[in-house]
Amino acid sequence: MGFSESLLGASSTTILIGAACFALGYALALKSLRSPSSLRFLFSKSRVTDDQKTAKQQKPALLEIENLADFLEDFKMVLVVRNDLKMGKGKIAAQCSHATLGLYKKLNNRAPKALNRWEMCGQIKVVLKIESEEDMLILQDRAKSLKLPTHITIDAGRTQIAPNSRTVMAILGPADVVDDVTGGLKLL
Repeated sequence: MGFSESLLGASSTTILIGAACFALGYALALKSLRSPSSLRFLFSKSRVTDDQKTAKQQKPALLEIENLADFLEDFKMVLVVRNDLKMGKGKIAAQCSHATLGLYKKLNNRAPKALNRWEMCGQIKVVLKIESEEDMLILQDRAKSLKLPTHITIDAGRTQIAPNSRTVMAILGPADVVDDVTGGLKLL
C-alpha cells in the first residue's frame, strides 16, 4: 500500500507541475503579446495577410463558355480516355474522377453559370476512347479553338503506368459544340 500511495503522490505531483508550466507559458505569452514590438509584428503580419486576401478576392476572368450558358440548354461533359495505356478498369475510373474534379474546380470560379447549366442537365458524362497522347493533344487544341474548357489528368505513376502520363481529358460545354470536337471517337 505504501508503494501505490507513493505512485499516486508522484503522478499528482507530475500533473501539478504540468499545470504550473502551462500557466507560466500562458502568462508569458500574454505578456509578450502586450509588448509594442510583438504588436508591430502582429500588425505587419496582418497587413501581408490582408494583401493576400485581396489578391484571392480578385476573381479570375470568366471563360467564354459562361456566355453560352445563358441561351444554350444542353450541356455535357466528355471524358476522353487514352486506350493505348492499357489501364485497368479501376485505374480508368480513378483517372476519370480526377479529370471530372479537375475541370469542375477550374469552372467553379471561372464559369459558374456553365457549371450550373451542366448540373441542371443531370451532369451528363460520356466516356470515349482515343488511341494516343498526340491525338488527345490535337483534340484539346480543337476544343480550345472552340473556347471549350478542358482538363487533362496527369498520373503520378505510382501504380500501373509511367509517371507524368496524360491519361484522361475532360471537356465541358454545349452538347452540339462538344460533339463537334469528340464526335469521331468511340465509346470506351
